[in-house]
Amino acid sequence: MSLHAAPRRYARRLLIVIAGLWLAAGAASAAEPTETQRATFRQAYAAAQQGGDGWRSLASGLQDYPLYPYLEAAALTHDIRQLDRARVEDYLKRNPGLIPASDLRRDFLTELARRQDWDSFLAMYQPGLGDALACNALQAQLAKGGTLDFDRDLAALWAKPKLPSACDPVLSAAHDQGLLTAPRLWDRIDRAADANQPGTIAAIADWLPPDQTPEAQRIATALRDPGSAVTAAAQWPDTPRDRQAATLALERLARRQSVTADIAWQKLQSRFTFSPEQRDRVLYALALFHATDYDQSALSRLIALPPSAQTDVSREWRVRAALAQLDWTAVLAAIDAMPPTQQQDGEWRWFRARALTELGRSADAQRVLTSLATEPTFFGFLAADRLGLPYGICQLTLNGDPQREQALLANRGLLRAFELYAVDLPKLARREWTQALDGADPDTLKLAVDLAYRRGWYDRAVFTFNTGDALRYYEQRFPLASQDGVVPQAQEAGIDPSWAYAILRAESAWMPDARSGADARGLMQLLPSTAALVAKRNGLDWGGGDTLFDPVVNIKLGTRYLAQMADRFNGAPWLASAAYNAGPGKVDQWLEARGSLSPDLFVATIPYKETREYVARVMSFAVIYDWRQHGNAVTLSQRLTPIGQTYQLPDGHSQRKLATCPVIAPPAPAEAATAAPASSMPAPAAASSSGTR
Repeated sequence: MSLHAAPRRYARRLLIVIAGLWLAAGAASAAEPTETQRATFRQAYAAAQQGGDGWRSLASGLQDYPLYPYLEAAALTHDIRQLDRARVEDYLKRNPGLIPASDLRRDFLTELARRQDWDSFLAMYQPGLGDALACNALQAQLAKGGTLDFDRDLAALWAKPKLPSACDPVLSAAHDQGLLTAPRLWDRIDRAADANQPGTIAAIADWLPPDQTPEAQRIATALRDPGSAVTAAAQWPDTPRDRQAATLALERLARRQSVTADIAWQKLQSRFTFSPEQRDRVLYALALFHATDYDQSALSRLIALPPSAQTDVSREWRVRAALAQLDWTAVLAAIDAMPPTQQQDGEWRWFRARALTELGRSADAQRVLTSLATEPTFFGFLAADRLGLPYGICQLTLNGDPQREQALLANRGLLRAFELYAVDLPKLARREWTQALDGADPDTLKLAVDLAYRRGWYDRAVFTFNTGDALRYYEQRFPLASQDGVVPQAQEAGIDPSWAYAILRAESAWMPDARSGADARGLMQLLPSTAALVAKRNGLDWGGGDTLFDPVVNIKLGTRYLAQMADRFNGAPWLASAAYNAGPGKVDQWLEARGSLSPDLFVATIPYKETREYVARVMSFAVIYDWRQHGNAVTLSQRLTPIGQTYQLPDGHSQRKLATCPVIAPPAPAEAATAAPASSMPAPAAASSSGTR
């Protein structure tokens, strides 16, 4: 087992080079926590979460363990409704500045507000604990006979488009005091409209003068139900606020039903005296969403948009609409109409080269492709394939510094972060990490990331090494965690392990506890309902949704679901990736509309920005993971099988490509890293064995 391959739940052996040096006037670093201590903590923590003092006997001997304060805080939090102020303050005094202390203070303040114990609340309150508690503090002030001052007490809260329910009594008091004037109410309504918060508007509409209330309610309706709003708008008066509501309704309806919105626009544009800006906004929405709806008129609509209505998004969709029609002259014209900085994006350089080639300007196309082919991206790999060049991957290697590592481990907050991760509390671990390294210089962050990586805590590299030269730390950013079972499970499912790694990396960034707003869970972001069906279909055990936070369970089910998607689309990993992100039904719709396009054009015309970028990211990650495992990679072009053609899994006959470092940029003097051509390095060790998923 390689040291860097240990996953989060199973990589418990901590391997740090101990320099044996005394630091800071002879202060020795703390001994490394043991597995026995961690096991004892887990048991005591489970007991503490049930409340009471039963955890104390289980935690005997853990008083010096870095996470000991979390035990008492967990028990106190469970018993929050029975606590008195003295007990909480005693804990806060003994644990100043710790995250569990901050959490306990916040939770107890919420409880004090529930009790309406305003004297204790004000004694313990600290600013900066969130909007709900800020409003509770104002409510406490009112309960003690105080009054509100808008600028001092409310201005910052009022500027937010949505507030928690704890603020309702305060806003009502402000209204009763006469502080919420009509101009202030309209200012908040406008902010809520920009943020698409119809509930906020509806909640305060009745505080307006009676003749203005219907106008606010129509704005809320435009946001909530644009279809009914555009129908009703035929009877609205032509006031500035009603024009605002009609504009909002048309914009939102265009996003959902572009043809219906178009018909409504034809009727309403003569009904209302829309301002030039409002007309531009409606025309922009209609042009853009006709394009995403595959309407043939989209290209001409986008070209006809006045300059004042153009955005980077409309300009790129002008290219996409031209690509969908295979109008290469229009493609070039659309790219030329972009600002220079937008034209330099790899996607538009690739499609410029494609257009130049199709128009017989091969020499011009080759000049564009030659530059693009050096970049380790989806379009860079495509360009390298087109020119028959190796992939441009310049790897940086982190060099350890035992003395500085030892000094860094003296940071108790960072040590707590590592321990929380080791005992399977990654959310708390991330919070401790952020607090411990707040304001840290780049070299310190780099060292901390390397320490985390060696502990199997991989997402720290993904989120930290995300710009500039740090992107070249490929070992850390694209880890090979063989014990999680990616390779054997992918092989058993009949899919390419490099693709499975790429999906996992794109889905969760190696966060085992990742959970989306749609309730997709774990490393490969599966919905519990989908996972249950996959388990049943494949004869696998299913222990419920929470088991998806176990990497082994998640990967076993995730690879089977990937195989299911691949089977639906002739094995094509790029189409299956699109289905994994947007749902197979959506991909079927897109294939019906543009199924004759080549893969790069099809991806470019996917209506969803998230899915377009997801497919490109996953397929480029698959190349990088293939190279990480084998020292070379199956070409991206082989992975992008034409629609309708059966994809063949990589084997000994697949075309493989080396990677080289076209330009070696010398590291900054203080950077503890070395760069080397990828092709000159030994092959990395092979691994040993949104919502609709």
